[in-house]
Amino acid sequence: MSEVTKDKASRLLKKRGSMSSVSSPDIKMKEIRIRAKDSVSTVSYVDEPSHHDDASRPAVHMENTYQLGPGKCFPVDAVNHILKDVLTNYLQEEKYEPDLCRQMTKTIAEVVKARVKDLLIPRYKLVVIIHIGQLNNQSLHIGSRCLWDDANDTFASFVFRNTSLFALATVYAVYLE
Repeated sequence: MSEVTKDKASRLLKKRGSMSSVSSPDIKMKEIRIRAKDSVSTVSYVDEPSHHDDASRPAVHMENTYQLGPGKCFPVDAVNHILKDVLTNYLQEEKYEPDLCRQMTKTIAEVVKARVKDLLIPRYKLVVIIHIGQLNNQSLHIGSRCLWDDANDTFASFVFRNTSLFALATVYAVYLE
């Protein structure tokens, strides 16, 4: 390959960031040898829409909305139905086992959070807390404290019991101004 061709190919690579337009057999053979030595090499193509580099895009600047309150209220009833459905489906036939319940709290919290997010309620931050414990005729009081805006912030809660365990699921919805 001549020096002029190499120079054109390197400028093209710098400009476009791809090897799609360079079809010389010398370059392809060098690329194969480099891959064999270094074991892993990747090439990104600017032409393909699926390989965009997010870092090269300019940041999108959003205008202020000056919206101080939610457009619609948080649907507490719909979230209560989600909590009841998820807890009943996951825990109806379960027996209390500490290791299993530890994993179930994480799983149930993720499922509840995903289902509440599917309601597409804008500008609310969600906090999902699940408590699972053994049912042995004991009493338990669970409390929580936080900074709260009575006009916009809210929560939904559901208690589930079967023969061997209890579960308390709480979803806090905090409005983001």
